[in-house]
Amino acid sequence: MMTESNQASLSGSACAGGTPKGYEAIILAGGLGTRLRSVVSDVPKCMAPVAGRPFLFYVINYLRSEGVESFIFSLGYKHEIVENYLADQFATLNYTIVIEEEPLGTGGATRLACQQAVSSNVLLANGDTLFRVNLKALFLFHSEKNAVCTLSLKPMIDFDRYGVVELNKDQTIKNFREKQFYKSGLINGGLYILNVNQFLRKDFAEKFSFEKDYLEASLDYNVGGSPNAKEQKFAGFVEDNYFIDIGIPEDFSKAQLDFRSVNIDLKKITKNWTLFLDRDGVINEEKAESYVFSPDEFIFYPGVLSALKLFSDKFGKIIVVTNQRGVGKELMTEKDLARIHQKLVTTARHEGATIDGIYYCSSLNNKDPYRKPNPGMAIQARKDFPGIDFSRSIMVGNNLSDMQFGKSVGMFTAFINTTHPNQEFPHPDIDMAFDSLIEFARAL
Repeated sequence: MMTESNQASLSGSACAGGTPKGYEAIILAGGLGTRLRSVVSDVPKCMAPVAGRPFLFYVINYLRSEGVESFIFSLGYKHEIVENYLADQFATLNYTIVIEEEPLGTGGATRLACQQAVSSNVLLANGDTLFRVNLKALFLFHSEKNAVCTLSLKPMIDFDRYGVVELNKDQTIKNFREKQFYKSGLINGGLYILNVNQFLRKDFAEKFSFEKDYLEASLDYNVGGSPNAKEQKFAGFVEDNYFIDIGIPEDFSKAQLDFRSVNIDLKKITKNWTLFLDRDGVINEEKAESYVFSPDEFIFYPGVLSALKLFSDKFGKIIVVTNQRGVGKELMTEKDLARIHQKLVTTARHEGATIDGIYYCSSLNNKDPYRKPNPGMAIQARKDFPGIDFSRSIMVGNNLSDMQFGKSVGMFTAFINTTHPNQEFPHPDIDMAFDSLIEFARAL
């Protein structure tokens, strides 16, 4: 993956294609969902339909938007349903599956997955819970505390569904208190950073609970004076962000409202919004079954330059994201691509428009984290431009992979019908559709 921007004179540095540089996550997705049987009875709990999609969709995509690039799914009950869903809807995701032949408890499932982990510290999440924690801050906190396990804690008031976690002044775990009514307190949000080697060194039964037999039991043991107490340090990271556990019918119903599609009012777009644009088939004419090899072959669609000017007046940032396999196949060079993008940027500038960044992926590997529909280019753009908020961003493209790219990080999406005029619409990944880029610009 290469990046180019005006500020960097269209230069950038390469990212190793196909090699995950982000976080690694384990998702426990083998639960039976017994408390949901009254409303969902025939699928694993993580596959319960929420606003038209399995809940697992939202869990995966939130973690991806926070920089998770590699997943391990620990499955059990009706695992074939989850396997088929991942193969169909997340074919380009970098993931591994482990399967419990019989229920092993949350601890046994975690241990099974940890045996496949390649990172020394992994994110551990539940497939039926979503806690919007800042993962960069969480991993940094975990490292600074030199913790074996860091728990993400959510402040709550007036509740009796959860137990409470108490902290020491240094933010290590002091105590776990049982479920009862609490006026206020910190609950375990079910999202952890776990030191894999330290966890695998522990001697557990074949079936055990991660919460009771690892977290609580280890804490009790250390309070009793274990010589290894330092090695078993558990820390608590507090963040008051969105949290939901769909494990009971009431919260499952709440999730239907929380995750429902929201219509966008294009007239209310302001400078705190970002526009992401695909290139071929959106900005310029696409060469069928081939690539644009030179600036002379880069032909703007009618009205595109006027559209770019309108976008520059409306949006705070304009980012181009494009797959460029022609470079990966050695049919052209990166210098060729730079000349093409120089034409795009220079011509747009002459029309009063600004392209703030161009990101491209030349990898031939469909599972490269930077190749659309994988969201690596969006994540990189946000690192380079910290003001980007995906919830105030629109992805415009002419392929479903562009739409999936946008949805994977929570953007709105606009489909341009230039090369696929028969695309089904309405479609769950498409928020709006237009015949051309200038038609979309005029709708603003």
